[in-house]
Parts: sequence; structure tokens; C-alpha cells
Amino acid sequence: MDNVRPTWDQYFMRMAFLAASRSNCTRRKVGAVIVKDKNVLATGYNGPPSGTVHCDVVGCIRDDLDVPSGERHELCRGLHAEQNAIIQAAVHGVSIKDAVIYVTTHPCVVCSKMLMNAQIREIIYAQGYPDELSELMLLESSISKRRFELPENEVKAMLGDFYATMPGSD
Repeated sequence: MDNVRPTWDQYFMRMAFLAASRSNCTRRKVGAVIVKDKNVLATGYNGPPSGTVHCDVVGCIRDDLDVPSGERHELCRGLHAEQNAIIQAAVHGVSIKDAVIYVTTHPCVVCSKMLMNAQIREIIYAQGYPDELSELMLLESSISKRRFELPENEVKAMLGDFYATMPGSD
């Protein structure tokens, strides 16, 4: 890596990918970072609630039932990265009103609704997600969103062996 200082978007998106590296999901590893005034308020990654068995140990119900991405979110042991970041902010008494969330994957409809009610002002995401209702509801909301992709070689260099488990890395 050279000595070029990263932009704020690069910096926070890198943190989101780093958070994703903590995930034990067997299908998709996602990370999120909530930021306000260039300060990190909370982070999250997808996985089951604290103190419960990890998905990479017990297996994936959604895989067993051949549930496609973007459907039947209730058939999952885990919480999404955005949900865990919102929960962490709440647990620690941190307001995320008017904050920005950096997330490695576009939010699903459940997370989008939570982000709307949490009054997040902007969503910056790296990868798409097949959820038309999420797209529609975000268009109807006051949340701005934009895609910010880190170069593939940078994500691979940052995450090493973990990169091979990312969707679309084959």
C-alpha cells in the first residue's frame, strides 16, 4: 500500500469490510459502520445474537431450505449488520439521528425500514442486494444513498483469505 491518505469514504468503507470479517454467516458476510461528523458511533456485522451458537457451527436454515437471497429474512438465526450497529448504538446510549451508515451490502427491506425510523440521513454501500421493495421504500424516504465500491484488489489485500468467502469473489 502506498502512503496516499484515504478519503473519508475509503476509510469508513474499509472499516465496514473489516467489521464484515467478524461475521460467521455461511452465506454472506456483511459489515456496517455508523458515522456522524467523521466519528464512528457504532459498528455491526451479521450473525446470531450474543451467547447463541454461531451459524458456521450449526449450519444455515436458509441454505437447507434453498431460500434465495433477499427473501424470507425471518428464516435466519442471525441479525443483519445494520441491525447490530443500530442495537449497539442503543445499548450504549448513542444517538444515530442524522448519521451516515457505510455498509458492505445494500440494506434489505427490513434494515431499510429500521434505518428510516432511526433517521439515518445517508446510506453508502459497496455491493448490491436483490431486494426491490428495499429500493422502492428508500426512494420514497428522505434517506440519500449511493454506491461506493472499493477496488477489488484493495478489498482482497485488506481481507486476505476472508476475501474468498465474499459474494462475487469467484
